[in-house]
Amino acid sequence: MQRRPFLALLAAASFPLRAAPAETALWQRLRAGGHVLLIRHAATDPGIGDPPGFVLERCATQRNLSEAGRRDSRRIGDALRSHGIPIGAVLSSRWCRCLDTARLVFGKAEPAPMLDSMFNDDDGRRRAKVAEVQARTGDYAGKANLVLVTHDINIRALVDISVAQGEIVVARPAGDYLDNLGVLRAHE
Repeated sequence: MQRRPFLALLAAASFPLRAAPAETALWQRLRAGGHVLLIRHAATDPGIGDPPGFVLERCATQRNLSEAGRRDSRRIGDALRSHGIPIGAVLSSRWCRCLDTARLVFGKAEPAPMLDSMFNDDDGRRRAKVAEVQARTGDYAGKANLVLVTHDINIRALVDISVAQGEIVVARPAGDYLDNLGVLRAHE
């Protein structure tokens, strides 16, 4: 008799979960365009930050996407395309894990130093990067969605929320800040 609950659980796990109403509303908003998508790079090899002595121009010296991260990036792209989300410019941190995420998701990436990791930046440099992002996004009114691929620490500085690798914060330009509308987990 113990097998029935296990089989029912197994059967339930094999069907995709329905999106929560808030997530469905975010997809609808994105279809209309004019939003800013803050994407944390997809899953990486284990670690925090980068190895000592890493060189920005040499991917082999950095913490890079794992195979799961590359797979999740492709899934994110598939989810955005299947929902009909219009994509405009795709700006990315110059870290290889961000550029690779952007290219796997969207097929393009424009390196943007303002999105580089703030992990080792002093407070003045962090404030300068936040101000540059806010200046770029504050009056964004494009018909497509503007994409920023960056790091958790940067997203926390911009919208005061921590996200998992590969998660997307949907924001609305609001002058001198980004209004966080919610988080999408497009890779699940």
